[in-house]
Amino acid sequence: MLNCTSPNPTALLQALSPVFELNSIRPVSNLSTHTMVSVEFIMFGILGVDEKAQLLTTFIWQFLVWENEFMRWDPEQCGSDWLTIPREKLWVPDIVINEFMEKNTAPSVPYVYIYSDGTVLDDQPVKVISSCRLDIYLFPFDTQNCSFSFNSYILKTNDMQLQTVWEDDFRNNISKEVMTTMGEWQLVEITVMKLELPSSTQATYQELRYHVTVRRSPTMYVVNLLLPSCFLIAVDLFSFLLPPQSVDRSLFKMTLILGYTMFLLIMNNLLPVTGNTIPLMNVFLSMCLVLMVGSLLETIVITNLLCGFAKNSAAPWILRVVILQFFGPLVLLPPKPKAKEDTVIKNPAVQVVTDSYKSLQQSAPVPRSKTVEALQGLGRELHQIRQQVEQQRSGCETSEEWFQMGYITDRVIFVTYIIFISVSFITIVIMWAQGS
Repeated sequence: MLNCTSPNPTALLQALSPVFELNSIRPVSNLSTHTMVSVEFIMFGILGVDEKAQLLTTFIWQFLVWENEFMRWDPEQCGSDWLTIPREKLWVPDIVINEFMEKNTAPSVPYVYIYSDGTVLDDQPVKVISSCRLDIYLFPFDTQNCSFSFNSYILKTNDMQLQTVWEDDFRNNISKEVMTTMGEWQLVEITVMKLELPSSTQATYQELRYHVTVRRSPTMYVVNLLLPSCFLIAVDLFSFLLPPQSVDRSLFKMTLILGYTMFLLIMNNLLPVTGNTIPLMNVFLSMCLVLMVGSLLETIVITNLLCGFAKNSAAPWILRVVILQFFGPLVLLPPKPKAKEDTVIKNPAVQVVTDSYKSLQQSAPVPRSKTVEALQGLGRELHQIRQQVEQQRSGCETSEEWFQMGYITDRVIFVTYIIFISVSFITIVIMWAQGS
């Protein structure tokens, strides 16, 4: 117990002067007595998360409370219940944050509070740039769990022990009330656990590990990334309703792909830098681009079916069976019945003249007359007309067959496109919902 000559701060400082010379030793009368240090902090702001460097930047107010057995006085005798003195004049516990990655750049507070019962309060602001293992798989609906580990750098358990003062609920509530800077991150909770860890020697040391859970606010990413991508995919989906035989669908789809590519380049800064895992957002955007490219390739195939193959030859029988007979009824486009033969070819008069011409050619030669020669000329012309009509009918049937196969293929790919988009989107939404 210190004795003061008069009840004023000057006399109290004179009484404390001998104690200031002992600032290099732990303030206990018996070295076998451990020093109990209370560690607490209030989080004032979440300044940011660096996905590339795996760093969490926060601003906290740290409290350290311990007892100095050499600094006890009678408040009535010394005239004061507490006093502030420079920190360098006292012994201060060497409490560090293991995850600290950079120097503290917060404003320095050079004073500590000393109370008449020997209690020392050291509170100061700390800008914590700490390492954190970030899991961005569910970006932008991700929740990160980072830890602040407080422990003594030198002293073991038999010399110094750590404890907390507040309950988790009180710490969470007061941190959320005073929170001034959150940005895109929201504080979920702060929990603490006390650990007894082995050291390089046989002794152990205590550690207070605070788990800080923060959640990303996804509004900006939903508005700027998800909704535009969904709108463009919907436009690409409805482009299947354009008639392929009269509209240049490929030009429309190429314009859509070009616009979406520029959109991804502009919004690239919003996406996190990938680490060990690829975020679902990246998978979603890549899938949208792949679907658009696949839709363009489908348009190229359908255009060839409608315009290119129809001019060459008849469709292979395997394609007719698979597309016309199997897929056609599934997409409500059954094969069309064959058209009736041309009436010009089956006209009896034409058939009689043609048969007469053939019989005249096969019969014995007879004296030619003008009538016979006229009939023979007319028969030759009708025979040529019939051959041309048969060729045109065969070509029309072949073209109609290719056109029908193109329509059926377009309908099949359209249905497959809808099913794939629905299943993929529902799966990604469920994964996001379960993770968040």
